[in-house]
Amino acid sequence: MIDVFLLLGSNLGTRELFLQQAIESVSAQIAPVKLISSVYETQSWGKTDEPDYLNQVLMLQTELSAQDVLEKILGIELQMGRKREVKWGSRIIDIDILFYGDEVIHDFNLVVPHPELYKRSFTLIPLAEIAPNLVHPVFKKNILQLKDELKDNLIVKKHIFE
Repeated sequence: MIDVFLLLGSNLGTRELFLQQAIESVSAQIAPVKLISSVYETQSWGKTDEPDYLNQVLMLQTELSAQDVLEKILGIELQMGRKREVKWGSRIIDIDILFYGDEVIHDFNLVVPHPELYKRSFTLIPLAEIAPNLVHPVFKKNILQLKDELKDNLIVKKHIFE
């Protein structure tokens, strides 16, 4: 079984509900989710005039290939109504593969570990919550070390459910 870490994000509509639906879909279509971070609210990144995001990191274990996991998460996004119109634009749901075991993958449609994760507090903060000692296979540093080296100044705070 391979440990797979996914980042969920939503900044449109009922964000909490969309995250929960994504978790249920991942569990049903890929593998049961083993670890779930808290939900974090984050300023929009990349396209900063967009609504704030809710982000969450999941860990699951699967025997599916990385390409199969990618295909399934793209299907889940589509089922949930994701439209890819503008880079870094608002979205109902976004699901990214952060890590696929300790593999380093450079395919035409998939790069793992996620190439931007070390720059993004909205990724490293929830990841550090559930896997602080996970070692990045390229940088050879654990998640806490990468988090401590962040230069990102986005506001990321635990989300309070209403």
